Amino acid sequence: MRAFTYERAASPVQAVAAAAANPGAKFIAGGTNLLDLMKLEIETPIHLIDVNGLGLDTIETTPEGGLRVGALVRNTDLAADERVRRDYSVLSRAILAGASGQLRNRATTGGNLLQRTRCPYFYDTAQPCNKRQPGSGCSAIGGFSRQLGIVGTSEACIATNPSDMAVAMRVLDAMVETVKPDATTRRIPIAEFHRLPGDTPHIETALERGEFITSVTLPPPIGGKQLYRKVRDRASYAFALVSVASVIQQDGTGRIAVGGIAHKPWRVEAAEADLPRGAKAAAEGLLAGATPTHENAFKVLLVERTLGSVLDEARS
Repeated sequence: MRAFTYERAASPVQAVAAAAANPGAKFIAGGTNLLDLMKLEIETPIHLIDVNGLGLDTIETTPEGGLRVGALVRNTDLAADERVRRDYSVLSRAILAGASGQLRNRATTGGNLLQRTRCPYFYDTAQPCNKRQPGSGCSAIGGFSRQLGIVGTSEACIATNPSDMAVAMRVLDAMVETVKPDATTRRIPIAEFHRLPGDTPHIETALERGEFITSVTLPPPIGGKQLYRKVRDRASYAFALVSVASVIQQDGTGRIAVGGIAHKPWRVEAAEADLPRGAKAAAEGLLAGATPTHENAFKVLLVERTLGSVLDEARS
């Protein structure tokens, strides 16, 4: 790990001012992903801004009837919140499907949305990786790709987003709230927050340099049967091969978002119109244009079958 300087911010505005004054700085809260990346020298910040003391660790009801979740709310606390379990159970289920209890006790809402891919070539600094070193190439294309993307990929990158929480937030149409270095704030729809790789896979979100997530807002509850189904290589502490977050209403209509198959939580609203016709019809629209490799072509059928299982449970 390379040497760095450190400070504790006292307010969000102070945090972003410190980031603006220190190019190459990083915010740190739970550090559950960042510290691993620093040890491997994939991330090499010269300055860390500790944001744990900013008071952004509460969950509040919004005037519209939704919830505002502070960026520093720990994953364990968010999953256990009575309002989340009652009205946004897909989110609670998704969080509990991720990581381990110890990690969930440290990981934060904002940090979860920013965790980086688990593509093995991203973590192997002896291999080319456009996400780690732009322009160096993509070892995953033509390499070991079983875990990687099948839709929204590019010639530069086929990595996937690892977050379970983000898939649930996508199906709930959450909104990410931020403060920028000039102290202005903005709201970013979760649908626009994560980017597809294109030819700049190292740019993973809509955040500008030094911009800081302050909270995530959930809209008023939409009811329905809310489920999260995660298919992985072992029963716990593994990233999704495929996951499905769903909100299904009594008449068979609903919403679905899929994880483990793209550079961002994957949702195609037009495909949701086919949900009453069954999993096969909805999956065809969801995966239109998919370009799997020979190693991960099984994910196409796995998405359909996982969605079918979810729809069966929703009807029961």
